[in-house]
Amino acid sequence: MATYMTSKERVGNTLNLKPVDRIAVALDPWPATIERWKSQGHIKDCEDIFEHFNQDIRGGGWINSVANLDRKDIVLEETEETKLVLDGNGAKLRRHKLHDSTPEHVDFTVKDRNGYEEYIKPYITKVDRRRIPFEEYRKSKQIAAEHERFFVWTGLAPFEQMHPVCGHEYMLMGMALDPGWSKDMAMTFAKMTLNHLEILFAEEGSPDGMWFFEDMGYKFKSFMSPAMYKEIIQPTHKLLFDYSHSIGCKVIVHSCGFVEPLVPGLIEAGMDCLQAMEVKAGMDMPRLFRKFGDKISLFGGIDAMAIISNDPEQIDAELMRNIPPVVGKGGSYILHSDHSEPPDIDYETIWYFIRRGIEIAAGKN
Repeated sequence: MATYMTSKERVGNTLNLKPVDRIAVALDPWPATIERWKSQGHIKDCEDIFEHFNQDIRGGGWINSVANLDRKDIVLEETEETKLVLDGNGAKLRRHKLHDSTPEHVDFTVKDRNGYEEYIKPYITKVDRRRIPFEEYRKSKQIAAEHERFFVWTGLAPFEQMHPVCGHEYMLMGMALDPGWSKDMAMTFAKMTLNHLEILFAEEGSPDGMWFFEDMGYKFKSFMSPAMYKEIIQPTHKLLFDYSHSIGCKVIVHSCGFVEPLVPGLIEAGMDCLQAMEVKAGMDMPRLFRKFGDKISLFGGIDAMAIISNDPEQIDAELMRNIPPVVGKGGSYILHSDHSEPPDIDYETIWYFIRRGIEIAAGKN
């Protein structure tokens, strides 16, 4: 085991499949979770949540992918619980006001190639500095440097940029029936992201790593076959991942759902670390490690339902099921649940999860 490392060194070694002093730790509590812990007096109002939990990774820099930035959300309907809006992509979305959740997809202006070429493409082929959060990126990067945290740019990759435009149904039908449209849309979004990242990093400096969000699966299934991934999405990933490597950054890919069939293609495109590994969707970290652990590091994979139980025995069992078969076999791993942390989780529980995860990874069962 290595001697004491800073967070930056620890995560850097993990992503490079090298030894570490202890496993790195990351959390992603919902805003409602943080508010609950604040209301209970555990966290101060202005306290930095990353530093409060001594997290090893800090992120920032999300590029705004909404097509028409001049078109503000128009409220079409509103109740005590929800708000129906028409956004800058021409999408009608019903958003919940009382809790954090994915908005309901009601309808889309863009349903085919013609709609995309009229309402979306003209906006995303141009550079618009309003898409770039310069100040937020600068501040997060500076704080990470002050605390020697590993700093990642975080943002969307093309699959996650396309479905807000036309919804999953029309997007997937397009991938099957009009792959030329899908390839054009995916690559146009990838180039848009790349063009804006080049400006951001030229002016504010590059990060330590890149973290792309790309939910490509659901329960026990991927949204596409490996062949369709390679034809339509992989070229865009390779463009973005090659750029990341060219500036010295390893690539973390977040994907909810069952994406195991796509992992070989993701590795081929240049992915260095797979994050989330959603248990309830069928992902299994020890199995993924046996298949791919010599090529990538793993991040997450601990069933959030065990943590939500607030039961130390369930948490211990889940950690023991996952960590020794990976870390104990020489795998590179970052501690995280397989999802973000909802407000059902007690403050004391999250600290127990962190402490026991580190202990079990160190062989202290």
